[in-house]
Amino acid sequence: MPHVTLQHGPRGNKVYQVGGKSFVLFRTPRPDAVDPETGEPYPDVIMFWVPSEVDKQAMLQDPSLPFCRTSHFDGHPSVRLRASRIGELTRQQLTKTVQDAWSAQASNRRRRAWLAGHGLPVT
Repeated sequence: MPHVTLQHGPRGNKVYQVGGKSFVLFRTPRPDAVDPETGEPYPDVIMFWVPSEVDKQAMLQDPSLPFCRTSHFDGHPSVRLRASRIGELTRQQLTKTVQDAWSAQASNRRRRAWLAGHGLPVT
C-alpha cells in the first residue's frame, strides 16, 4: 500500500501507519485479551482498523472468519485477530482486510487515487 510507514510502539511492537494514522497494529499483551483457560494475556493480537461499525459487525458475525473483539475496544473502529489464527484467512481475505484497514485511515485523496489506480469504485 502506498505511503505506508512502519513505526514501533513503546514496547517495540510494529505499527503500520498511513499519513501518521495507524491501520495495522501488533499489540503487546494486555489484560483485555486473555486466554480463557489460563488467564494469560495473548502475546499475538493484531488490530486492523475497519471502515465502519457495519463492516466491523459483519466481520465479527461471520463464523468463517477468526476475528474477535474485546470489550475494551467496543465502539472503536477495529477488529482483532490472533496471529496464531491468521492461517484461517485466505490470502484474498487477508489482503482485503489490510486494504480496507489502510483505506479506513488514508486521506481521501490517497484513498481515491489508490482505488482509481486499481480500477476499483472510488467512494
